[in-house]
Amino acid sequence: MGKINVSDAWQVLIKKYNILTEISNKGFFKISASQIKEVKEPRLMAKWDSSEQLPESLKKNKINILPDSRSSYILSDFLLYQELPKKVEHVKNMAKVELPDLQTIDVNNITSEANAINVLQISGILEDFLELDSDDVLYGTFNGRMSSGEFDFLVDTRRKIQRKVDVSRAQIEIDGGFESSHYVVILEAKNVLHEDFHIRQLYYPFRLWESKVNKPIRLIFSIYTNKIFRLMEYCFKEKENYSSIELVKTKNYSLEDTSISFDEIKAVYDSIEDNKVISDNMNVEGSVPFIQADNFERIVSLLENMYENPMTSDEIIELMKFTSRQRDYYFNAGKYLGLFQKIKEDKVTKYGLTNVGVSVFKKNYKERQLELVKLILSHRIFRDLFAEIVETAKIPSSKRVVELELEYNVCSKNVASRRATSVIGWLNWIFNLVNI
Repeated sequence: MGKINVSDAWQVLIKKYNILTEISNKGFFKISASQIKEVKEPRLMAKWDSSEQLPESLKKNKINILPDSRSSYILSDFLLYQELPKKVEHVKNMAKVELPDLQTIDVNNITSEANAINVLQISGILEDFLELDSDDVLYGTFNGRMSSGEFDFLVDTRRKIQRKVDVSRAQIEIDGGFESSHYVVILEAKNVLHEDFHIRQLYYPFRLWESKVNKPIRLIFSIYTNKIFRLMEYCFKEKENYSSIELVKTKNYSLEDTSISFDEIKAVYDSIEDNKVISDNMNVEGSVPFIQADNFERIVSLLENMYENPMTSDEIIELMKFTSRQRDYYFNAGKYLGLFQKIKEDKVTKYGLTNVGVSVFKKNYKERQLELVKLILSHRIFRDLFAEIVETAKIPSSKRVVELELEYNVCSKNVASRRATSVIGWLNWIFNLVNI
């Protein structure tokens, strides 16, 4: 059939096997890996760790997919993802940890999930988060690919009924498995920030190991981004209910000083010279599209992953679980700040960091955040809104932001409201720094 994207491939399968009708009548549809392979490799068609990554043909039909063996999957209107809690806890309370003097660990360049797990271990972060006794040693004992074993469970659906799923030796992958005197710990680690995660990543390993051990199992989801470890513990209130997942606690850790005062942010604002302020007038030749990227932390996450590793369009989409539209929004947001650029490598267009981006990456936590603040406030609209916030002690309304967007001609009227959401998100990010 030639090269076909994942969304179109699923559309072919949906039509060929009458999947929508089957789901409507039976509540589910089972599909084999060999059936999927008729159109595209199953490994590219059935694993999406974030709902953002779901192909459009499944999204629009409200279909999700679960593996139920090594060679088959089940499709239904499953509710499979858990939204990550907003980072509202005050990070000023995060424990400060220091690493031993090790030559093989570079805390300024933790670029992989494996590296992040190593640091979690040697720093004592995991033990602190789990609140283990000082004499309760945590040993790394298992990880990698393994078989799920056999089990069944109930899962919620969009139709507000629960479906039973039978699993027989599906393949799972565990980032980190540990054991102490009192617990078995299963760790899922990420070094890229997403909005949610696939519950399967915790549930299938949980069901495998709860059948093998008699110690309580603790499930940890870890995200390392922008030099902060964010740990979340989850549990399943009912062992045989996939949808009974519940957040137990969350805590943040840093390897560096994260204290930033409002006075320091204000000093950055004051340091920007008037002749260096950028107008963002969209009619000016060479102007960068105005921002449409709500989550500023994801821009930082992309920056970290592009350091010394320029990526193609498809690689960014795969890494960040972006749609092609989101990729453009977040790349342009980084370009807007002077962080990102397109480069040519062997006649292939790649996305990488500018010299400014490299410089920002190499700074310590505090210097990095203040430099990012400076890059934002060097734009006229953000500068003026920042001054208003200082004066009024409140974030401006969307109406006020739209008013300035149109006055400064940074975008057209039909997209102004949508872009205002991003502006407010970035302003909130700046002022939340003082809570870290």
